[in-house]
Amino acid sequence: MTTLPHMEQLGDIIAQLREHCPWTAQLDHRALTPYLLEEAQEVAEEIEAGIVGEPLRKELGDILLQVVLHSAIAEERGEFTLDDVAEAICAKLIRRNPHVFEPDGRLNPQESTVAEIDAAWDRIKAQEKAELD
Repeated sequence: MTTLPHMEQLGDIIAQLREHCPWTAQLDHRALTPYLLEEAQEVAEEIEAGIVGEPLRKELGDILLQVVLHSAIAEERGEFTLDDVAEAICAKLIRRNPHVFEPDGRLNPQESTVAEIDAAWDRIKAQEKAELD
């Protein structure tokens, strides 16, 4: 697996900003929500306009900043970490792609059509939602 030195650097920068920058230190999930929506909209607009490559890379960095900031705030509160966020999406992707993975995460690709994959995704998502209700 590739190491991610810039992810580690980003985490360190966010930690330093949370400690030493009064503006960043006062942020909470609610205060960040407008920025998260704005950044997501900017990414969508770039993609819809066919702008990819370097401009898209930079816009995705803004989204990543939002994810890392929200995770840092949650970690400060003892709720979850950035790695917990990654674990949650890994588990979801394994669960929702049974045509590629066994339930334990082992690779076991099976031929499937896009329609079958979409139907399975929707069925699994509905099951997950029902379990939460």
